[in-house]
Amino acid sequence: MADLFDTPARPDGGPRPLADRLRPKSLAEVIGQEKVLSRDGPLGAMLAAGSLSSLVLWGPPGVGKTTIARLLADETDLHFVQISAIFTGVPDLRKVFEAAKLRRQNGKGTLLFVDEIHRFNKAQQDGFLPHMEDGTILLVGATTENPSFELNAALLSRAQVIVLERLSLADLERLAQRAEQELGRALPLKGEAREAMLEMADGDGRALLNLIEQVAAWKVDGPLKRDQLSQRLMRRAAKYDKSGDEHYNLISALHKSIRGSDPDAALYWFARMLEGGEDPRFLARRLTRMAVEDIGLADPQAQAVCLDSWQTYERLGSPEGELALAQAVVYLALAPKSNAVYVAYKAARAAARETGSLMPPKHILNAPTRMMKDQGYGSGYAYDHDAEDGFSGQNYFPEGMKRPVWYLPPERGFERELKKRSEYFAKLRAKRQDG
Repeated sequence: MADLFDTPARPDGGPRPLADRLRPKSLAEVIGQEKVLSRDGPLGAMLAAGSLSSLVLWGPPGVGKTTIARLLADETDLHFVQISAIFTGVPDLRKVFEAAKLRRQNGKGTLLFVDEIHRFNKAQQDGFLPHMEDGTILLVGATTENPSFELNAALLSRAQVIVLERLSLADLERLAQRAEQELGRALPLKGEAREAMLEMADGDGRALLNLIEQVAAWKVDGPLKRDQLSQRLMRRAAKYDKSGDEHYNLISALHKSIRGSDPDAALYWFARMLEGGEDPRFLARRLTRMAVEDIGLADPQAQAVCLDSWQTYERLGSPEGELALAQAVVYLALAPKSNAVYVAYKAARAAARETGSLMPPKHILNAPTRMMKDQGYGSGYAYDHDAEDGFSGQNYFPEGMKRPVWYLPPERGFERELKKRSEYFAKLRAKRQDG
């Protein structure tokens, strides 16, 4: 996928696209990536030290990945070669590497820019390694996907990942002003319409320049209002991949908003996922998980609310059933939070793995045969209903295993009552054992 300002110049001398006309001539002109390009940023520091390494530029579309790669080649006097993983096969790669070797023999290095590098398979990615190691190429890959999931560990170990951010509204406004200077006139938009246009770009500089070209071509009598602009332009679809990085980013944001007891933020991320086309059943399942993991017995009703909302959705379908899930979102966000059972469960699982196959104490084993009775199975078992307070205080852990305390209910919600009960039985147990 081409990136911001990556439109080639017209060979016939015809009108050049706005993105091509606004292509930065230096890294200082790149908008929105000051964190990585400043003198104290990772790329700025590399250039200042004269030690540029292989890179993976990770960021959403339209934030300048291709532009930065081109300008890095200019800054380091390297020959720039661009390929796309979508259209390049193994024979093409061989030709690129051979040309780079000849260029190197003639004293010229090569910066190989690989767009959509995550689309290369493992074998193809491995093919870059020897040429990176012997200095034939300096690799700069671009990807919109999380490199941790999509790129080989061997390749990542030889390249530094640089994270590029989506453009802010302020960045997009600077880009719009630069476009107006190039066009020689202001866009025919009122303030609220201009803001709406920036929002439509959704952090993508290339998308904004395409919108600006459309608006600049209109013949209108006066500045347009927000609703007039919306009638003429389609809002850009939000970036969301149900199986990719955005999927995990947004479900993480929803989960942490609920854990943080913020119903408004939780509803926002819930709505973002629905707008992106997420399956409401996936959300229903995750909400139920949140109920048992982050609320637990602090509010035992939370789990039932989730299951009821899930069942309601199955009966009503979309979009009506989504309201039931939204109610569950708000309920979970405002419920008292506790992970005490979750922590205790994980500790119990760890202990079960460590203690192997320790037998239960014989007094709590059944003895259906005479031989088992002779072996002491069931001997000495105290029937709790016959004991004082309905509690015998016997040991139920394997013999010789030190009694642990895993479940520690907090002073929140219903677990405040469970804490009282837990402490009550602990005191009775100590009393029975002393007796």
